[in-house]
Amino acid sequence: MDWVFRDLITSYGGVHQVTTEFIRVTKNLHPNKVFYRYAPELHTGSRTRAGTPLYIQLLGGEPEPMAMNAKRVAELGALGVDLNFGCPAKTVNRHDGGASLLKSPDRLYKITKAVRDAVPHDIPVTTKMRLGFDDTSLCLENAQALAEAGSTKLTVHCRTKKQGYAPPAHWEYIPRIREKIKIPVVANGDITSLESLKKCFAVTGCEHFMIGRQALKNPKIFSELGSQETTKKDWISQKQLIAGFYQASRSHVNAHFALARTKQFLRNLSFECDSSKDVFNQTKILMKPHLFEPVLSKLLDVDLVLTKNT
Repeated sequence: MDWVFRDLITSYGGVHQVTTEFIRVTKNLHPNKVFYRYAPELHTGSRTRAGTPLYIQLLGGEPEPMAMNAKRVAELGALGVDLNFGCPAKTVNRHDGGASLLKSPDRLYKITKAVRDAVPHDIPVTTKMRLGFDDTSLCLENAQALAEAGSTKLTVHCRTKKQGYAPPAHWEYIPRIREKIKIPVVANGDITSLESLKKCFAVTGCEHFMIGRQALKNPKIFSELGSQETTKKDWISQKQLIAGFYQASRSHVNAHFALARTKQFLRNLSFECDSSKDVFNQTKILMKPHLFEPVLSKLLDVDLVLTKNT
């Protein structure tokens, strides 16, 4: 979910808000360049080129450092601050971050309250959680702690950390959460199509929905859900999409970055498009831009701006 991908998905429409990838907070205040690296949109009013608001997502386990960094991103013009209490990654959880904090409602409260007090009240502070760590026993208590601490909106990924991304997402917990708190709740997990969105709405009663992994597989999913029409995935449009993504990534950072990101992009697209899978399989072993670019150009049958001496 870097700048290039946010720019791509919001260009199609249907997205009302995006966040950065999480910025890890330990004990120190990050220099401004870190925030600008994660969120170049801070230079343009914290909005993508399509005008979609961008929130800065922070992840950490200590109230004071989280508050310091939240205050700074607000000073840099962020339209909102999002706190990640849902990441299931083992490395993150071993280092006191993400879903590991769901073991302690008191810590969730202290971190969120510190951030809320540090950020001007006209700037939303939103939170994201899972149903729990190993089980759902603290689910309602965690949600209440976040709401009472001043969270503007709560996104619930309807799985525990232990469940990871294994299906199904347990949407049935959200009505119980909504009964306990007064802030808006955003449903997240297994929303992959118009049919699943309608089912999620029927179960949860939510008016707000978040999509993550499926957007990586289908960048047009938000516009499709908004129009209630599925876009035909013809290979001509997919080739243009891939080429544009590569060139934008290359222009934004450099050719090495573009190579790595485009491989990830192709791998995600391959779940929905066999031709993208073929391109991925033929390029995944190429590690140098001067080898990767000509092959990609040939496979896509488009002219790319090729690098020299890389």
